[in-house]
Amino acid sequence: MNEINLDYNQILNLIPHRLPFLLIDKVENLIPDKSAIGIKSVTATEPHFAGHFPNYPVMPGVLIVEAMAQTAGCLVSYTEGYGTKKSSDGKLVYFASIDSAKFRKPVRPGEILNLHIEKLRGRGSLWKFSGYAKVNNQTVAECVFSAMIVDAGK
Repeated sequence: MNEINLDYNQILNLIPHRLPFLLIDKVENLIPDKSAIGIKSVTATEPHFAGHFPNYPVMPGVLIVEAMAQTAGCLVSYTEGYGTKKSSDGKLVYFASIDSAKFRKPVRPGEILNLHIEKLRGRGSLWKFSGYAKVNNQTVAECVFSAMIVDAGK
């Protein structure tokens, strides 16, 4: 099966997140129902760096996990055929659990975060993933998480 690459506008059609909380710039190597790699260019102008930490800016670990989840949301939405219309067809992907989160190295402005997501299970509205984040081919974070697909507003 051919791998799919998604640009910024395609991501906007697949997940409801918007700036400043849209944390991925593109998705590469998406294999429906299997895996995807999200790409995040970490820039010094992101709002969280003003307070985390002013003299040594570090991307918060929770935002790295959120970027993994947004990549997984693109994988789910693309696999399920959502996003063929605008605004993700009224579907949202919510965290159900975050397990085994580990943070190995700080992520700083100027770095490129590669978010590797693999589907472990997916049935109906509940999906489970394994994810890890790399900078310069070095793992900086990893976790196992699950997500639930729900209709917006419910």
